Amino acid sequence: MSRIISVKLVGDGWSVQSDAFDSEMMFLSGAKAEAAARRLAGTLAKSGESSEIRIFLRDGALAGQFAVPARRLAMAG
Repeated sequence: MSRIISVKLVGDGWSVQSDAFDSEMMFLSGAKAEAAARRLAGTLAKSGESSEIRIFLRDGALAGQFAVPARRLAMAG
């Protein structure tokens, strides 16, 4: 199952929401919110979880989405 990470306009800022955590992160710019979403997806991938980032426009329309696959952990040996 992939975690969903959404970047949306909320009031005067942009939020990053995910089912991976309870609260949302707020940013003043969409670019900073998207960068945070990508970092979160990278962290999830390193821990073995896949995710899907969904970016929404100011009007609420879906601008794009992309999958970030989980990375397989290398076994020492």
